[in-house]
Amino acid sequence: MKDKPLASISLDLDNLWSYLKIHGDQGWEDYPSYFQIFIPHVLDVLDELDLKITFFIVGQDAALTNNRPYLQMITQRGHEVGNHSFHHESWLHLYSREKLSEELEKAEAAIQQATGQKPQGFRGPGFSWNQELLEILYDMGYHYDASTLPSYIGPIARKYYFWTSNLSKEEKKERGNLFGSFSDGFRRLKPYYHSLGKGKKLLEIPVTTIPVVKIPFHLSYLLYLAGISMPLMRAYLWFAISMCKITMTPPSFLLHPLDLIGGDKISQLKFFPGMNIHSDKKNRVFKTVIRYLKKNYTLVPMNTWYQHHHQSAKITVSTG
Repeated sequence: MKDKPLASISLDLDNLWSYLKIHGDQGWEDYPSYFQIFIPHVLDVLDELDLKITFFIVGQDAALTNNRPYLQMITQRGHEVGNHSFHHESWLHLYSREKLSEELEKAEAAIQQATGQKPQGFRGPGFSWNQELLEILYDMGYHYDASTLPSYIGPIARKYYFWTSNLSKEEKKERGNLFGSFSDGFRRLKPYYHSLGKGKKLLEIPVTTIPVVKIPFHLSYLLYLAGISMPLMRAYLWFAISMCKITMTPPSFLLHPLDLIGGDKISQLKFFPGMNIHSDKKNRVFKTVIRYLKKNYTLVPMNTWYQHHHQSAKITVSTG
């Protein structure tokens, strides 16, 4: 039997305080955490599926000693870790080069100390990035960036987010580039190398959207469709994977904590979209999705995907 192609799986490990901050709620400054509930839960689900993934960790969480026993569990159970910045601010692209370097290096040090593993990849919060950030990642020895979401619907997602949040005008201005712009839909969907000059290059692994139409299909979207109709969700996923196979686009599938746990377990976030869905139902949908993906691909963490493909002549060099 011919080997199945590889697809990568990752989870942005945004904590309770991150969601409160995003929403503009008070109390996030105390860095409340749900790791004691979420991490054991998700690791058990992943074990049941015999699945290893990449967890993108926020440095601020790794720096707090009360979170470290749970973050250690991630690498102890065989998963990879990535850098998700230190402060988890979606206006990262507005930082000076000096502040960017400090942000990335501080996060890396905290993540490595907490998990015993050095991050090899980065994803910007809110898909924020710029050219200087890529250059810094290269200088730090990173293998890849994963901060792009090639989709036309970013402005729509941003408007909905602002409408449902408690953010002030100033805070909305700071987050003015959250989820990207319409032009992001024209970005490359297949992995490619950013050309950084003088022969330097850094691999970009975009979060995969449906080829041609560029509509997202990561788990948050599939859960919404499952709430309407499971057959509809399955048809949408079938179409997404079919388009990936036709265009030979290797999926990079994205997860978020609230995709896998509901308001029944995290009562402080009951107000967030989708948190009215019970954790058990979310897990049933997740398992259905992963089992379908496994029929078509060998699912691996992102750095494992990099190790297999970074020398492939099929990956082009681009300015992005």
